[in-house]
Amino acid sequence: MSRVSVIIVCMDRPDLLYPCLEGIRAHTTVPYEVLVVAYLFSPEHLAALRADWPEVKVVESRELRGFSENNNLALKLAAGEYCFIVNDDTLLSMPVIDRLVADFDRLPADAAIVSPKIVFPDGQVQTCGRAPWTAWRYVKHYLHLVDETVPSAWSMKERLFRTWTVNGACFLIKTAVFREAGWFDETYTFTPEDIAIGHQVNKMGYSVWADADVSITHLAGGTVSRMEAAIKPTRVRGALQFYSGGNPVKYALLGGFVWCVEALRRLKYLFADKSDPSSRAAIMDATARNVMRSIFTRRSSKEIFTRLYHEVKGL
Repeated sequence: MSRVSVIIVCMDRPDLLYPCLEGIRAHTTVPYEVLVVAYLFSPEHLAALRADWPEVKVVESRELRGFSENNNLALKLAAGEYCFIVNDDTLLSMPVIDRLVADFDRLPADAAIVSPKIVFPDGQVQTCGRAPWTAWRYVKHYLHLVDETVPSAWSMKERLFRTWTVNGACFLIKTAVFREAGWFDETYTFTPEDIAIGHQVNKMGYSVWADADVSITHLAGGTVSRMEAAIKPTRVRGALQFYSGGNPVKYALLGGFVWCVEALRRLKYLFADKSDPSSRAAIMDATARNVMRSIFTRRSSKEIFTRLYHEVKGL
């Protein structure tokens, strides 16, 4: 029986997926299975994945879905004692899975999640543990005033330490606890499902940990694409729902703040040349506009994404 079920969602990017799979295979000795959610894969790439990686369990995802929903397709099939959630754009250069599994042997019984230090290719830390995320923290984050690499009571410590929540790029969680939590909350299509699962696990009486001695590289980044005009409004809608906690007054205040920030951003591009839809000015202006019109709506984050995805693709 597999001790670990490795869950990877990949949106038709074998160029990212294959190095990730190679790193897992080269650095993992505990019994494990790999489930890859092949999200909107071309027939050619799907056939190649099955041929090149016959040991991988491929879960086809042919509808528009977000991070939570795609992961949940595979999570419901997981047979391991633990689930290792990892992005396809990550690289392992050490036995990350083995080390995190071993951590559970020295943690208290209520430990449910262990995450590694996540670093960028240049060695800069992305996250090493995460503090609780509140509405006020989100406001500061929206203004680029949150630096998760600043040491705190919950982050950037040494060795194995207790933290509060996780970065969805990589973490190991007890499957039974994940199942008890209802897997990822599909209310959120693109963030903050990772923050939400950490908060939920703490609410259930379990603890979350980080191991600063274990690291994984997250490639994360790249140029701005037109799809940002569909993805960011979806992220914002989910974030406002999470940080308002179902309180309509709190939602209105947070939503009003975000609307004003995006309105100011639109002013920046008011006189810019936006004739080319793929130019940065056009993308950023469209993104701000779409965020503004997606805040005060009855649509779910997935409905927003579906509508804007087709709108952007049709440009």
